[in-house]
Amino acid sequence: MSNQIETTYQVQLENRDRQTVFWRAILVAPVAFFVSSFAVDSWNGSWNAPTFGLFVLPVILALAVRGTYPTYVLAFNKALFGLLNRVWAYLALLTDEYPSIEENNAVSIRYPEIDGGKTLSRGLPLIKWAMAIPLVIVGFFYELYALLMLILAWFNIIINGQMPEVCADVLVRTSQYWNRVYGYAVLLVTDEYPTFSL
Repeated sequence: MSNQIETTYQVQLENRDRQTVFWRAILVAPVAFFVSSFAVDSWNGSWNAPTFGLFVLPVILALAVRGTYPTYVLAFNKALFGLLNRVWAYLALLTDEYPSIEENNAVSIRYPEIDGGKTLSRGLPLIKWAMAIPLVIVGFFYELYALLMLILAWFNIIINGQMPEVCADVLVRTSQYWNRVYGYAVLLVTDEYPTFSL
């Protein structure tokens, strides 16, 4: 059993709604605006893109000082991370189901057991972001490949009403890769270094 975040997406390959796919970037705007409201710093109005509103600093401090991951922060981070993934699944054309702001079956995320943080290192959260730099560099190239597959999938759905399985596979695996990286470096739910492979 892996000690990483494991994500499952319910992918819709056939009988796609061509109209919603064509206007997907506009249709996703209301829920994207809702999600982005979590990432806005209320003190100075700046947008915090790398963490997307997830609580990171309180987790680092709690792990470093107390050696525990606060359960209420973990619950919030899990809920917001699930919402981010549902919005992404809709935007990445994996499904035609509009992303719910409540949990549903479109995306399933399994987290490693962290036992209140007692199984996590106290010092490692201070440097995980630096250790994740190689993962981010590799992930950038995966993103370029996924973008190409997303464009191909978009045209295929518009023309045929179907998403090619190879496109869906690349998009899902790239998303799973980034979720593992986020689980390690941002959510801090594991000390196991993620693999570089998709």
